[in-house]
Amino acid sequence: MISVSGFKSVIAVLDFFNSKEKCVSFLEQQRWVHGIHCPHCGHTKVYRTNRGFKCANRDCHRKFSAISGTVFENTKIELRYWFAAIYLLSAHKKGISSHQMARDLGICQKTAWFLNHRVRIMMTAKSVMLNNTVEVDETFIGGKNKNRHKNKKVENSQGRSVKDKTPVVGLIERGGKLITMKAKNTKGATLIPIINKNVTEGAKVMTDEWGGYNKLRAKFDHMVINHKLGEYVNGDIHTNTIENYWSLFKRGIIGIYHHISEKHLDRYCDEFAYRFNSRELNDRERFENTLTKCNRRLSWNDLVYGEAQTIDVEATEVSTPPTKFSSMKEFKKFQK
Repeated sequence: MISVSGFKSVIAVLDFFNSKEKCVSFLEQQRWVHGIHCPHCGHTKVYRTNRGFKCANRDCHRKFSAISGTVFENTKIELRYWFAAIYLLSAHKKGISSHQMARDLGICQKTAWFLNHRVRIMMTAKSVMLNNTVEVDETFIGGKNKNRHKNKKVENSQGRSVKDKTPVVGLIERGGKLITMKAKNTKGATLIPIINKNVTEGAKVMTDEWGGYNKLRAKFDHMVINHKLGEYVNGDIHTNTIENYWSLFKRGIIGIYHHISEKHLDRYCDEFAYRFNSRELNDRERFENTLTKCNRRLSWNDLVYGEAQTIDVEATEVSTPPTKFSSMKEFKKFQK
């Protein structure tokens, strides 16, 4: 059993994981908490080889290692740098940009960008049902029209227009978990099914006066706080908890990432929600917890050329991404 109780900085991470063998042993410990099993067939009887493991199942007999079927599979980056990247992204309250990650780890920006997105895949939470008192609100991600140059302004983009902004819906149980996701729009036809899917029927749901929430009374104890009338707290009726989270979320976008594309927005939502939901853990515990979720894959082609991960109720057409980039400038523009 490898203990990492002394972690207090990324320097400590790099100093502790000073060999490939130590990294692999710790990854095995975190990945297979309940015992080693074959990632191909799930068989629990395996035996160790000089390069990893081999399945004892007669119908399988395939070889595998600690990184097989994980975000680390086929990686050219040393595991100790992976661990440092996971520590940095999970510990920084507002995230860390790929440029800063590249400088900290001594890798190129393109590699750091890919690495960051694969770590975000590890931060994707399993769906949970919210209960008791749940606050629901939506925000819009995108630059303000008044700050744009005259020839780049978008007409009729004020208010809840989605011409130049992307809606993000947030649901938070007071004293509990947070769920955020990208949405097509903020109409009732989009919002109501999202709430029905993630909130237990009969729960107390608190929203602002937006008309898209009007039909919630059919399944929930719906309470409204009217912001238009200058009302922000009425007894225990308010949406201040989710509003506080939006403040943190937007500070991360404005101060760290500066710009987030609609294509990758869901992964950023997962990143911020993961740190918020694990706020009671310290940085070391969050790092260890993240490693237990490494059984996910994200290839370069899926990241760059794949379709956007959109949580929409209504079907939409997804534009085909470019198959190649003519220059590094075009690639960097696509990244954003």
